Amino acid sequence: MHIRSFPAFALLSLLSILTSPVGAQDTDAPPSELVRPAKLMTLSAEQAMLRRDFFGRVTAKETVDLAFQVSGQIERFPVAEGETYEEGALLAQLDLEPLERSVAQAEVNLNKSQRDLDRLQELSSANVAEVQVQDTRTQRDLARIALEDAEERLADATLRAPFEALIVRRLAASYSTVSAGTPVVRLSDMSEIRVDIDVPEILFRRAQSTNDVRFLAKLPDTDATYPLVIREFEAETAAVAQTFRVTLAFTETPGAFVLPGASVTVTAEAREGDRTRMQLPETALVYDAEGAPHVMVFEPSSDNPDTGTVRRTPVEIAVGDDGRIGIADGPAPGTEIVRAGAAMLRDGQSVRRFTGIGE
Repeated sequence: MHIRSFPAFALLSLLSILTSPVGAQDTDAPPSELVRPAKLMTLSAEQAMLRRDFFGRVTAKETVDLAFQVSGQIERFPVAEGETYEEGALLAQLDLEPLERSVAQAEVNLNKSQRDLDRLQELSSANVAEVQVQDTRTQRDLARIALEDAEERLADATLRAPFEALIVRRLAASYSTVSAGTPVVRLSDMSEIRVDIDVPEILFRRAQSTNDVRFLAKLPDTDATYPLVIREFEAETAAVAQTFRVTLAFTETPGAFVLPGASVTVTAEAREGDRTRMQLPETALVYDAEGAPHVMVFEPSSDNPDTGTVRRTPVEIAVGDDGRIGIADGPAPGTEIVRAGAAMLRDGQSVRRFTGIGE
């Protein structure tokens, strides 16, 4: 009986060992600490700047509606909307035949009046009264004026580009009859591309009191910026918003297809005297239970500068007029802090420098 029960006892002991918790076998092994990547930045003292973003609208240097100064039927209208034509290029022309006949008739009348005057002047004063000569001379002068009027009407029947013109819109159709003064084509002078913005009164006064204001334009779907200069401004405020309309101009070509009406973001920057400020993003701030702001200061290890620990350090922040956050009191310039995700770290945690995705 005793010999038969031994295998059962051995089996129970083996099952007890196998089903015991793994952690109970080694309770003194320390857990490995996860070294998190951290995106860092170096604090630097910069010139304090006042920044404001404005919605801008691209405009041309000048936009005009061209019209014939005489009535007639449009015979030639070779322009296309959206195309640019050189200065002096033909834009539209009326049927010239009636006007050319008027010029020819005025030339005939002038020649007849000149012959009549020459004939009377050849006769002696005894046969022709001086008043008759003066009347004939007057008819000759009137005929000359009529010829000049006819030639001017003929010239007015042709529209040419007064500058390098972008055709904005055709306002009439080919072969339609138009009256004098009726606009037929709208064109823009794109020799200088401009931007209109509305500036609040208080900022407008500040901009007028200093020359150290810089304007930058940013077009949609691009990170490139272009410098702007002030060209003019309206000398009265808008009736509702109490703003001044300021017109700026690109100092360099912003590229193709920047057409009137396009949107643009204009950033105005001005120095705030001699003040300096250490800027930091909102993602670098950590708040305690009382709402006091802190930053995570990176302390590199002695053997590897790309790894180290973070220490929660209190700071005093100040929000500028442009809404950006600056450090009024805290770590000195040159200190490395966690730029983004600081709230995900704890004081004293080990981190490594973030260099790129997948590293």
